[in-house]
Amino acid sequence: MGESVQRRRLVAAVAAAAALAGVAAAAPAQATATTATTTPKTAAISWSPCPDSDPLVGTLLKGLECGSLQVPLDYSRPNGRKITLALTRAEHTAPADQYQGVVLLNRGQWPGQFGRDLPTRFATGTSGLPTAVGAQYDWIGFDPRGTGASEPMVTCDPSYLWPGQARPDYVPRTAAQESAWVARAREFAQSCGKAYGDVLPYLGTKDAARDMDSIRQALGQRQISYFGYDYGTYLGSVYASMFPSRVRRMVLDTVVAPDGTWYDTDLEQSASFEKSAGTYFSWIASNDATYHLGTTKAAVEANYYKGMAAVRKAPIGGQIGPSEYSDFFLVSLYRRSSWTTDAAALSDWVLRGDPSELQAGFGVPGTPTQNKQAMYNAVQCVDTPWPRDWKTWEKDYAAQYAAGDHVMTWSDAWYAAPCAFWPVAAGTPQKIGDRNVDVLLLQGDGVGNSPLSGALRMHAEFPDSRLVVERGGFEHETSMSRNANACMNSYVSAFFADGTRPASARGVDASCAANPAPVPPAAS
Repeated sequence: MGESVQRRRLVAAVAAAAALAGVAAAAPAQATATTATTTPKTAAISWSPCPDSDPLVGTLLKGLECGSLQVPLDYSRPNGRKITLALTRAEHTAPADQYQGVVLLNRGQWPGQFGRDLPTRFATGTSGLPTAVGAQYDWIGFDPRGTGASEPMVTCDPSYLWPGQARPDYVPRTAAQESAWVARAREFAQSCGKAYGDVLPYLGTKDAARDMDSIRQALGQRQISYFGYDYGTYLGSVYASMFPSRVRRMVLDTVVAPDGTWYDTDLEQSASFEKSAGTYFSWIASNDATYHLGTTKAAVEANYYKGMAAVRKAPIGGQIGPSEYSDFFLVSLYRRSSWTTDAAALSDWVLRGDPSELQAGFGVPGTPTQNKQAMYNAVQCVDTPWPRDWKTWEKDYAAQYAAGDHVMTWSDAWYAAPCAFWPVAAGTPQKIGDRNVDVLLLQGDGVGNSPLSGALRMHAEFPDSRLVVERGGFEHETSMSRNANACMNSYVSAFFADGTRPASARGVDASCAANPAPVPPAAS
């Protein structure tokens, strides 16, 4: 996969994930009135080799086995309408006497994210997990209900993400601009209801957790292990709360808070992301010999907004306006691995008027991205209550912006805004926590979208959990990824090898030093 294609996908991914920190701190809910937990009998999954090429995840399924599983749309009616989950498997290769069962995987970032490519990361050692440990498990990837290759795949009005030209500025500067965004959000919600009104009530996190238990049964397992990032940590915590006796080992990386509403935490994350932006701008300033954007955080920030003002006045190619510009640089608030290339792109644009790197990172949002936006709303809008009077949103987001949180406040608002008009009412949140679940929590203390405070609260709700903190950690994924910390990886490896976890301590149980900040290329 080419660098520019990876960049376009990452920009789209992070843009949708931007509002997820609000999602992350929420307690999910079933959108139906039922409290039934009846789980139907499920048939075994038939596996066959995956195609080398896949329209959603490229060639990342090569070498895996693919399968599918029918589950109830509505678990209170187990014999009613069925939907289909798409799954993948990397089967264990260790001898039978070393086999340790199955691990379900979820990459999080936001609700409904694809997951069928993940087994390759864990089974082959490319993630940092020792091959000898990975060989002892069956690694199971799945596209959650409504997502990716699972059926139905939910998509709504595509013009919300791409109206055929640069989107309106996220920051409304007049009442008319705000009204236009509100109208677009309402139309998007209405289009979802028109196309999938019969499905929307059953796309909440508790439904996905019940799907996980159906997968467990279909695989013939008494218990499952689980690894999830970001929103996937919340899905895992919901599963562990609903089915605590079914959890063998659970790793939750970049932990979302177990309480509150997604509306409230959407606002709270703006302050956290503003700090992340300050960290990034300070790093650019410390490397002024390379980027020439200023020697102070304030100077770099001023140049960032200078570049935004230029595309506000004249969108690049009619496609990259202030909203697309914001999405491009948002990636660097999630991962430091993007800092050098993004800082170079900012320098090229602001100092030389060269938009080539901005253009290379832009792509018209296709079906996968449209699906992600739709499922982002479809899950969060039913998981917890949202204000239905737009005046409440206007007051709260305007106050947040006025308080100085400029980087993310209004972009968060418009990603979540369809929830003000969602055609399905929210349900009752799941109570999170259990005293007897074997959980390993991993958290960077400087992560913008999932602050450390949420991990500490999750630690309290699962009293037998262990919390490992990456001091100075900035990355969205602390372990088992290309940005991973070797020290954090070692805790995961030991846990999956034989269940070893750090000794219990007051508060944080163990810590690792963050990886060093990236070093820019030589000054030019």
